[in-house]
Amino acid sequence: MYNDGTSSKQYDNESQKGVIGITVVTHWFVPFKKSKSDYDAAERALDFMLMDPLTQGDYPFSMRATLGDRLPKFTEQQSMLIKGSFDFLGLNYYSTYYAVSLPFTSNSHNSSYYTDSFANTAESGFVVLQAASEWLYIYPPGIRQLLLYTKNKYNNPVIYITENGVDEADNASLILKDALKDDVRTNYYQQHLQQVGQAIREGVDVRGYFAWSLLDNFEWADGYTVRFGIYYVDFRHGLKRYPKSSAHWFRKFLKG
Repeated sequence: MYNDGTSSKQYDNESQKGVIGITVVTHWFVPFKKSKSDYDAAERALDFMLMDPLTQGDYPFSMRATLGDRLPKFTEQQSMLIKGSFDFLGLNYYSTYYAVSLPFTSNSHNSSYYTDSFANTAESGFVVLQAASEWLYIYPPGIRQLLLYTKNKYNNPVIYITENGVDEADNASLILKDALKDDVRTNYYQQHLQQVGQAIREGVDVRGYFAWSLLDNFEWADGYTVRFGIYYVDFRHGLKRYPKSSAHWFRKFLKG
């Protein structure tokens, strides 16, 4: 809230004549066992990835309870400034993981973002088809479940799927014709878009969807060893570009 009584959201809209949002990178989490402890672990894992400060003006209770004094505290003014300070939410979703509850300890030597939720998610994965990247498990219902969770918990915000996709390993031994056959990716997009469509029919306010990626590119720690694009980029011969099967599928899909 500014000195004139105007909220940050009102100020931004009136002065910029636009809208502003944030993209959150998150997975979906499924309790490994049908136990309260694992359900709580899945909830904590989501708390550590989603957006309570922007809707509540503070970190979620699970984070404040487990991190204690290590978690920064918002002043009252800061809390008022950030609460509701977005017009839309972007979601980057690729994969779903099991969540297994871990015992709470006070060992600060091993404390990190990956351990503070006291949920084992990094090692368990989700036992379905795995993509080329070791962290990416293909589970289309996860995107619908994440969208419904976000709708119900955060008062149905406007949502854009800002990233969603799957990779295959770069294989220099494949001839070009075979390298362009990416049926796994086509199925991934088809099934995920079906799940998004179902979420919309269930009341989620999804306004847009962006596939990752148009082109094969340099992927973080994996570099050029994996390919996410619907267009094949020939890194060895002048960066020539060729549409994969998924690109042809998207063209037909968008034409209806």
